[in-house]
Amino acid sequence: EIHAYSLLLVLIIFTWTPPHFWALAIHREKDYAKAEIPMLPVTHGVEFTKTSVLLYTVLLCIVCLLPYLIGMTGAIYLAGSSLLNLGFLYYAWKLKFNSDETTAMKTFKFSIIHLMVLFVVLLVDHYITLPL
Repeated sequence: EIHAYSLLLVLIIFTWTPPHFWALAIHREKDYAKAEIPMLPVTHGVEFTKTSVLLYTVLLCIVCLLPYLIGMTGAIYLAGSSLLNLGFLYYAWKLKFNSDETTAMKTFKFSIIHLMVLFVVLLVDHYITLPL
């Protein structure tokens, strides 16, 4: 049996993956181009990729709220997920509208923290319940 909750966790990872890797691909765009590897910044340009990172991050924020909205998690997850999503949105927004040469790598690094802490918060929420 495959429970719907496990599929929701897979959906979070599935939605997280594009902005995570595209941020790295922006940082390494010249290397991918030189090696003729067809990553999104090479095939569609860096600006298109930045827009895609931002839009996928918005989608990720919505998907990350689903565990709370369907009753899988409680207040701890809602608070943690919201803070993490705001952080990822900050980096994606900065990457799109106000980036420098370090922003793509900072976005990539935060995406790793985002996913790791999100799942830690999920575990904490599972074992400690707070009323809303």
